[in-house]
Amino acid sequence: MAVTLDIARDNPNAQTIAGIADDTQLDDGKSTLIGLNRDELGEALGTIGVPQKQWRMRASQLWHWLYVRGVSDFSEMTNIAKDLRAKLADAFTIARPKIVSEQISVDGTRKWLFQFPPRGAGRPVEVETVYIPEEGRGTLCVSSQVGCTLTCTFCHTGTQKLVRNLTPEEILSQILIARDRLGDFPDAQTPQGAIVPSEGRLVTNIVMMGMGEPLYNFENVKKALLIASDGDGLSLSKRRITLSTSGVVPEIFRTGDEIGCMLAISLHAVRDDDRDILVPINKKWNIEALLDACRNYPGLSNAKRITFEYVMLKDINDSNQDALELVRLLKGIPAKINLIPFNPWPGSQYACSDWERIEEFADIVNRAGYASPIRTPRGRDIFAACGQLKSASERMRKKDREALQAKKAAVY
Repeated sequence: MAVTLDIARDNPNAQTIAGIADDTQLDDGKSTLIGLNRDELGEALGTIGVPQKQWRMRASQLWHWLYVRGVSDFSEMTNIAKDLRAKLADAFTIARPKIVSEQISVDGTRKWLFQFPPRGAGRPVEVETVYIPEEGRGTLCVSSQVGCTLTCTFCHTGTQKLVRNLTPEEILSQILIARDRLGDFPDAQTPQGAIVPSEGRLVTNIVMMGMGEPLYNFENVKKALLIASDGDGLSLSKRRITLSTSGVVPEIFRTGDEIGCMLAISLHAVRDDDRDILVPINKKWNIEALLDACRNYPGLSNAKRITFEYVMLKDINDSNQDALELVRLLKGIPAKINLIPFNPWPGSQYACSDWERIEEFADIVNRAGYASPIRTPRGRDIFAACGQLKSASERMRKKDREALQAKKAAVY
């Protein structure tokens, strides 16, 4: 049975997550320092009177406390003078966003529901983030948008309209809070009984496979991932960061050239007529255009293969002929194929392929020389599996947003 720990989520019997208090919410009216690069940190310091000749040194100090030590309170920055800490606290925030709920699956998978400020949506918004523990690694599935525009018919997130893009701070905060909750910062304690990797760091891999299409929020995702992979901070190897796209062809080359992470493609069909239905972005950039972009991905090699994700849908895309066509399409592309058993969700029109069918499909692909692991479903009991993420966030109508903003202005 899955365990759900809720924080004040319209549930009088909800349990409060140990160690989480109301002050985890972002401070009203203050700019956050999370998500700023070093130059921007220096400029922010200048606004509170720090001399320009100190910007570089002070920015490095902040960077260390934010991304190596993982602090969320300026008072903990002990090598910074108290008066400067006070100025920082008056002008800025580094507080974590609100955790609405944390769910723990029977298999150790954790799913968090985070709440972020409105920023154009008219009301606070929520996204889901998932942690998947394995023996040798811990993978964090990070969201890039609130909702999604792609309407992939097999994906639960696709049934939620796009509310807004996440900022670099909001993308990074998902990583920071996960590391907080898992005890993955120096001197922190791992929660008793948590299922985590047996040794080393607890968050070892990042996959941009949560809510939203990362390449429709390219600049913010790029900025967040460059900070996450900075060797003097969170220090996640770019070989351990994978960005998944449904096929935003113009941004694929930029992903390799400007971010340098691993690439995953949500393929899911081998013919345009089928993919037009499953992944409607295919009507704009078809399979041929998508695979041409993949062949030109910077750094593509056997050591830096592209992962093709293929959800197994019964009697839709799982025949032997589909497997053979998949092999033909990918000829010449260093690749591996992740076969994903379909994860059901309420109202879905699809069913998962039979296990024997999936294994036969995998055998055909394997015999052609491509690794085709069958992904073990994780977190299904808490709707944390691939394609199941969704939140209740909606964008307010323009007139309602304007009315709310006028009401706030009258108060202040």
